[in-house]
Amino acid sequence: MVYFSALVGLLLVLTAEARVGNSSESRFCTESKECLLYDLVCKNDDYEVRHYDSVKWVSTDEECYFMDKATYTAFRRLFKYITGSNKAGVNIDMTAPVTVKIEEKKKMWASSVFTISFLLSSDHQMTPPQPTDDKVYFTETPDMNVYVRSYGGWMMSLTSSVNSMLLKRQLDKVQATYNKDYHYAVGYDSPMKILNRHNEVWYMVEGEPVCPTSS
Repeated sequence: MVYFSALVGLLLVLTAEARVGNSSESRFCTESKECLLYDLVCKNDDYEVRHYDSVKWVSTDEECYFMDKATYTAFRRLFKYITGSNKAGVNIDMTAPVTVKIEEKKKMWASSVFTISFLLSSDHQMTPPQPTDDKVYFTETPDMNVYVRSYGGWMMSLTSSVNSMLLKRQLDKVQATYNKDYHYAVGYDSPMKILNRHNEVWYMVEGEPVCPTSS
């Protein structure tokens, strides 16, 4: 029984490491040791479809009118968590990407709740240290397929909004089904990086993914 339990534990660790892996396996992650890895399902000139395994994140919510201000405040809160403001007092390696969950049904001139998340490193996927800030909590994304549009430059309210609109336009054009209640703005780079920045917009696939050759 002890041997079996140890084997199960080892398998869980290996699984976590397979989902959150070495950044050398991703061309987007250039500043962190570990990155969220994926399997490419299909790709065309407009977007790609990826498959992600279930992973854990440390998250926080911030209500604001603009994503930029919400992200700034929430990032600092999460950064404190990974730099020792947790009940274990341990430092956790920064990973990539950082995601911002954005509500789609926002009324004009109304504030929104933005959920900002850091990917937990592989050695903290199973048992992350508990937060000391009650605004910080853990989330888990499911095993999922995702429609992805990539773009360069800086991830801001305007650029994120434009690229989410462009991705939705392409998905609607091919009659793809996806979750229209929210999307993710996804950033891979620190503010210190100036060139060759990489950002993405994600929509969750519903049903079978659609990925025709671009016309």
